[in-house]
Amino acid sequence: MGAMRADEEYDYLFKVVLIGDSGVGKSNILSRFTRNEFCLESKSTIGVEFATRTLEVEGRTIKAQIWDTAGQERYRAITSAYYRGALGALLVYDITKPTTFENISRWLKELRDHADSNIVIMLIGNKTDLKHLCAVASEDAQSFAEKEGLCFIETSALEAVNVEKAFQIILGEIYKIISKKSVVSNDEASAGSIKEGKTISVSDAEAPAKKQCCST
Repeated sequence: MGAMRADEEYDYLFKVVLIGDSGVGKSNILSRFTRNEFCLESKSTIGVEFATRTLEVEGRTIKAQIWDTAGQERYRAITSAYYRGALGALLVYDITKPTTFENISRWLKELRDHADSNIVIMLIGNKTDLKHLCAVASEDAQSFAEKEGLCFIETSALEAVNVEKAFQIILGEIYKIISKKSVVSNDEASAGSIKEGKTISVSDAEAPAKKQCCST
């Protein structure tokens, strides 16, 4: 009972979605971040899965609810429900497969069509453990991210490289928007309700200028 209570003690609940082609490593990024596990035999996700993890961001306890969906076309009907309430999105491609990077534009369009306009988006080049097979230059991904106003980082779910950092950055960026919203809001009741572990929308937060939120 004590453990359950501890898990429920958080200041904010942030929903973050993982999107990208099938096979880029979305499920392993999820399992590495939430359970510190990696499965070499991982199968394609069917429908939607999600997992949570609570961590500290700027002295606040944030419960991250990470959603993972199948990258295959036949599961596209779930999109609007999947994106609803999402405050952040991790747009994942496989650095060894150029087509997964080429398809990022399509995923980004879908995200912008369905998600909140203030959603924080991070581009992730996964599988850096396969550097010798790299087919997508970091510079190309970085310039695409800059052009689109996205964060960018390269990760290896297998070697647990930058996975933690990616989530820390995106959750920190979401927190900045939410805390700014709390400050600019004159409605004390709504500012207070954010703290009771409720999912919040950033739709009436000030839209951040298009910028790169991480250059490392």
